[in-house]
Amino acid sequence: MPDRDALALEATFGGLLEAAPDAMLIADAAGRIVLFNSQVEKLFGYTRDEMRGRSVDELVPERFRTGHPRHRSGYAKDPRRRPMGAGVLYARRHDGSEFPAEISLAPMVAEGRLLTIAAVRDVTERIALTERLQRQNAELEEQYRRSQEASRLKSEFLANMSHELRTPLNAVIGFAEMMHDGKIGPVSASQQEFLGDILTSSRHLLQLIAGVLDMAKVESGKMDFHHEPVDVKALAGEARDMLRDLAASKAIQVAIEIDPALDGVVADAGKLKQVLYNYLSNALKFTADGGRVWVRARRDGDDRFRIEVEDSGIGIAGEDLARLFVEFQQLDASAAKKYPGTGLGLALTKRIVEAQRGSVGVESTPGKGSVFFAVLPRRNGVAAVAP
Repeated sequence: MPDRDALALEATFGGLLEAAPDAMLIADAAGRIVLFNSQVEKLFGYTRDEMRGRSVDELVPERFRTGHPRHRSGYAKDPRRRPMGAGVLYARRHDGSEFPAEISLAPMVAEGRLLTIAAVRDVTERIALTERLQRQNAELEEQYRRSQEASRLKSEFLANMSHELRTPLNAVIGFAEMMHDGKIGPVSASQQEFLGDILTSSRHLLQLIAGVLDMAKVESGKMDFHHEPVDVKALAGEARDMLRDLAASKAIQVAIEIDPALDGVVADAGKLKQVLYNYLSNALKFTADGGRVWVRARRDGDDRFRIEVEDSGIGIAGEDLARLFVEFQQLDASAAKKYPGTGLGLALTKRIVEAQRGSVGVESTPGKGSVFFAVLPRRNGVAAVAP
């Protein structure tokens, strides 16, 4: 293209090219560069005089240069807009170094000639960042895999050890009960008191071991659920009966309120009773003498039901709510804590409920009481059961 045409082209498009953030150049049908912006000079390392009139083929690495004219000819036969993002190519600087680039092309007609406007973007940093992120993701995936395997092995170890510990402990409790009750021979009052302490501590330890065993089973996926039609009111009554002595010792009234509209519940009866027991024992523990506890159950939407245990106890501060369903976490963790426990009951309840596609929660007001609840599918795991 004559110099006057190049000057006219620069007068028309020069300002537009300079305003672009990418390296922009315009080439004629023969591949000669007729106009470019200062970003081209910076990116390719040519001066303005060296760049003007140079063939775009020289901006291509030598290993690709032989085939480049053929690509230009193909584009001239089908000149259409080709946006960035179609793939990464390689470009060559004046000093011979190469860099990965994305290139967009668009045809334009000026002075009666077909021209091509190209935008060139160096994507070296983006590719490096992508590769670094890919390596980091691969490392995180490997760390996750290892942590899952470690968690599985830990759960299996705990399950095995808990079982091995429970067997001799049951024997200790059995013999201590026989001695405490005088079935082996007479014991003095002080000996009976000491044996009572042994039984209390042993049973507490057994409860802790059983909790660890159940937690390990849930974590390792070895806890089985046997779903069947259940009578929620009967289960609530059984859980209350199991804690009758504790309620009586504190003169706490336990009321059961089951919505008559709640029917057709299919669940694991044993696990549901365990959830009720854990919530109810927790409520009795933190309710003052002469207080009240309510056990309720009702529908929650079309396909779920909600069980809840409300107490008139001490309540829970808002900042402590997040610690309630965490293993071995107790709000009163001091050495001389007033309320005994292992910190496993609520955590185990959460795991059991969530393993059955349910959820747990708590609503509480300090000094007024708390409501612990669990929401579960009304027909869990048995789609074939008739409604």
